This record gives sequence, C-alpha cells and structure tokens, in this order.
Amino acid sequence: MFLKNLILLGSMWVWGSADGQYAPMQPIQVKISPWQTRPALILTPEKAVPGKKYPLLICFHGRSIAGHDLGKIFREGVTRQIHEGRRIEAVNPKDKQLYEFIVLAPLAESWSFTPQDIEPMLDDVIKRYPVDVNRIYLTGYSAGGWAVESAKTHNAHLASRIAACVTMSPPILDSPYLKRYKVPADAGIHTWYFAGSDDGYFLGNVRTYIDSTNKYKQGLTRLTVYKGGHCCWHDLYNPLYRENGMNVYEWLLQYKNTD
Repeated sequence: MFLKNLILLGSMWVWGSADGQYAPMQPIQVKISPWQTRPALILTPEKAVPGKKYPLLICFHGRSIAGHDLGKIFREGVTRQIHEGRRIEAVNPKDKQLYEFIVLAPLAESWSFTPQDIEPMLDDVIKRYPVDVNRIYLTGYSAGGWAVESAKTHNAHLASRIAACVTMSPPILDSPYLKRYKVPADAGIHTWYFAGSDDGYFLGNVRTYIDSTNKYKQGLTRLTVYKGGHCCWHDLYNPLYRENGMNVYEWLLQYKNTD
C-alpha cells in the first residue's frame, strides 16, 4: 500500500510539474475537427467571476514554431509577453472598462492552421470556457498572419464570428482567398496590419490585403510600417507599445459583434 501511494504521489508530482512549466498558461487539447485535436496553451482570468464572459484572443504562431514542442510557443508573440510576466488585459477606449482576455495559443504540426480548423476550434473553446462570443479576436505573425487572413476570408459564417484582427508580416494567400475580401468587408472586420520597412515581400502582401478590403469598404484597415525586416513582433505585442494612445489590445477592444 505504501509503495502504491508513493507511486501515485510521484505521478501527481510529474503531472503538476509538466503543467507548471507553462504557467500561468495551461496545456490543453483543442478540437480542429470532430475526430482531431491539437495541443494548445490557454490563459484564463486568474479570478474569473462566475457568470461573466471574457473576450477571446486566438494567437497563431509563425512557421518556425510548428511541430510538437508546446514550449516553443513562448518564443514569440502574445505568449512571449505572458511568459515574461506581462498581463494581457486592457481598458476599452470606448466604455473605459478593464477587460481580461482568455488567450488561446494552438500549436500546428506544420506551417499554421487552415480556416477549416478554426471553426471547430472556436466551437470547442466556447463550450469549455466563459467566452464573450461578441468579442472574438484573431492575431498572428508570419505564417500565423496567413492563418488570420485565411480565416476571415473563408466564408461569411466564420467571418461573422470575428470582431477584429491584428495581422503581422503575413505571407500571401492562395488565389481563391485573395478574391474573397468582400467577405470580411461585409462582416465589418477591422484589421490592424504590421510589416517591416525592409520586408518588401510581406509589406507588399499587407498592401494587397488592404487594397482588396478597400475595394469593398473603406475604413476597416490600418497599417503600421516599422523599421526592420521580418522581425520585431515581440516589441509590437508589448502592451507598452502604443500608437495614437492605444496598444493592440486596447485597439481590439473597440470592436465587437452585435448580438
């Protein structure tokens, strides 16, 4: 009996240590289809109020992070901010209220996530966590930016669930998706784009996405061209980085879907 209890305690310690290495985020499996899941890290409010709903920020990583090592997610992006001790919360410039985010960071096996993955992912997370379905935001850098742009141009139903996006240094979309910017325009999805001044290919992609949106509706996009190449996203996701008095989290909170 003593040996059995010792083994049980040892297994509990190993499990706790495995989870602890990702703190304050927690490892989960998230659905990308009825029969497939992918590993992810999730951050929920430390003192969640029963019955309260929280904005959801889904963060898509770059190609170099893809694989099976969940810890690599902390190398860049919003998750790096969390790993370095910064709180992902912001005051909404419109209603002046403080919002804490639920942050989901899924790990793709290669490249990034397709738009077909994202709808089941949303459904799964909404069932399990107190998500404000009117405040679902997407962000990604490099290949993760491709995932954001693919999702919002996929179809009208998925686009209708997205309130706003932050897209950094994205690759070019497949040709059929480049022709679908009427979808996010009709859904009224606002997007803040970032690209480096020395990152010509990716800066060109961003300008293409903006022009494609403006063709159908003006005023949904903004662009930041920063000094540098295919880099520097850590600085831009830092809550201390502001343009016109707002960081990316405050900027996102301005936008919500209607009930």
